[in-house]
Amino acid sequence: MKTLYLDCSMGAAGDMLTAALAELLPEREKTLSELNGLGIPGVEMSWEPARKCGITGTHATVRIHGEEESEEMHEHGHEHSHKEVHEHGHEHSHAESHDHGHTHSHTHHHHSGMHEIEHIVGALPVSERIRKDILAVFGLIAEAESHVHGVPVTEIHFHEVGTMDAVADITAVCVMMDRLAPDQVIVSPVHVGSGQVKCAHGILPVPAPATAYILRDVPIYGGEISGELCTPTGAALLKYFATRFDAMPVMRVQAIGYGMGKKDFPAANCVRALLGETAAEGDTVAELCCNVDDMTAEAVGFAMETFLAAGALETYTVSAGMKKSRPGLVLHVMCREAMKDEMVALIFRHTTTIGIRESISRRYTLGRFEEKVQTLYGEIRKKTSTGYGVTREKYEYEDLARIAREQGISIREVLENL
Repeated sequence: MKTLYLDCSMGAAGDMLTAALAELLPEREKTLSELNGLGIPGVEMSWEPARKCGITGTHATVRIHGEEESEEMHEHGHEHSHKEVHEHGHEHSHAESHDHGHTHSHTHHHHSGMHEIEHIVGALPVSERIRKDILAVFGLIAEAESHVHGVPVTEIHFHEVGTMDAVADITAVCVMMDRLAPDQVIVSPVHVGSGQVKCAHGILPVPAPATAYILRDVPIYGGEISGELCTPTGAALLKYFATRFDAMPVMRVQAIGYGMGKKDFPAANCVRALLGETAAEGDTVAELCCNVDDMTAEAVGFAMETFLAAGALETYTVSAGMKKSRPGLVLHVMCREAMKDEMVALIFRHTTTIGIRESISRRYTLGRFEEKVQTLYGEIRKKTSTGYGVTREKYEYEDLARIAREQGISIREVLENL
C-alpha cells in the first residue's frame, strides 16, 4: 500500500508541508512552474535549499506582489486572528472577526471572507477534486476562527496578504497530494510547542486557540521547545489529509523530503515526509448476525435502513431454512467495534430475534472519494475507489436515474452519452 508518513516532531506549517512534499516529487521544478502558472493573484512561489542542524532540505517562500510577508507588514494593532509570523518562524493564516473596528494603512490590508476565497479558488485551473480539497481545508480554518471569535463563519474575514499566502500553500499541498496519490496518510503525534505567543492585543497560550480547535481529537504534545510550532494552516492540512495519527508504520521507504521552517532551534526545524510501501493492514470490524423467521419484508427493510443510518458499515440478508421447515432470513450487520454495543441494542429493538452472534473480522478496502463532474446533462457525482494498484470509477446511480427519467431514456443511453 502506497503510504505517506509525515513526521511532525517539530510541528507543521503550510510552507513546511509544501517544501516536504516538493522533495518527494521527481520533477519538482516542473511542479513549481505549474503552481506559479495557476494564476493565484499576485503570488509567486519559490523553493530554495535550506539547512537545519546539518540536514539539507527545502524552504518554500511565497511572495505577494513581490514581497515576502514579514512581521513589519502586520504591526497595525490587529488581533492574533491575522496572519502573523511567530517564534517558530512559520507563516500561517489566521482569520479575524469582522467587527474588529480597526483601520489599515498598508496597501494590502484588504480583507476576504469565505465567499472571496471560493471565488479565488473557483478561478484556478485545477480539477474539481483539488478545488474541493482546497475549500475543505479553508473551511476547517474558518470554522475554527468562527468558534474562537464567537461569530458566524460568514463574518470571518481573512487578511488579504495572509489569504493569498495561505491560498498558495494550501493549493500547493493539495496539488502535490493529488499528484503523489498515497493510499493512506499517517501523521505522527503533533508537537505544538509550549509557552505563550505575543500578539497586538495580549498574550495567548500555545497552541493558539484556532490551532487547538482544529486539532481536537488529534494526539498533540508540548515538549521543551518554547514557541508556536504548529500553525492553523498546518493543522488544517494535517487534519484534512490524515488517514490516522499514529507512530511510523513498518514501511519500505522510497523517497524522503525535508520541509524547513525559518527559525533555528536545538532540534531540526522541519517536517519530514517519507513515501513508501506498507503491508496491507486492513481494519477490524464486528459482524453481528441473527436468524429471523417471523418478520415482514417491510419490517426487515426498515430495520436495515435504521442500522445504516446509525452508522453500520454494511447490512444484508441471506435466505435460510429455519426450524420447523420455516423459510427465514439470516440478518448480517457490519460495524466498527466501538459501535458494537449500540448496534446490538438496535438489532434487538428493531427485529424479533432473541439472540445475536458476533464475529470479529479484518477487512481490506479501497480508498474512496466522490467528485462532481460536468457532463452533457449537467453535474453528475462520480465515485472513485483506489488502492492496491487498482482504480475504479462509477457514476452515482441516483444521478443517472434522475437524468434517465428527465430525458425519457434508459440508464444505458445516459452512460453512452457521458
